[in-house]
Amino acid sequence: MYTRVLLKLSGEVLGGESGQGLDQQAIHGIAAEVRDIAAAGLEMAVVIGAGNFLRGGACSELGIERTTGDYMGMLATLLNGMALQSAIEVMGYPTRVMSAIDARQVVEPYIRRRALRHM
Repeated sequence: MYTRVLLKLSGEVLGGESGQGLDQQAIHGIAAEVRDIAAAGLEMAVVIGAGNFLRGGACSELGIERTTGDYMGMLATLLNGMALQSAIEVMGYPTRVMSAIDARQVVEPYIRRRALRHM
């Protein structure tokens, strides 16, 4: 039997039917599913993308250098993580958002051992 679950979400899922931006109903639906998994006693990690805000290909079409576009995507991922975090915490479950991009004012730095302790 599994005790840990890793859920990989595309950013588009947070955009609802349009797949863009943030859709409250979609975010709360995902948060409810995460809550139900946690309530069942499983440890859960969520990895989320940012395609609802930004696509790397679109950046290059705008003349944005590839690495800059990648960093922009990582920042957009933080937006999604924070949105999902808020929705899950409103339901009474503690969360952590971690990132390899230093944004300590809003998320924790990703440190493998710390992530494992949080689980």
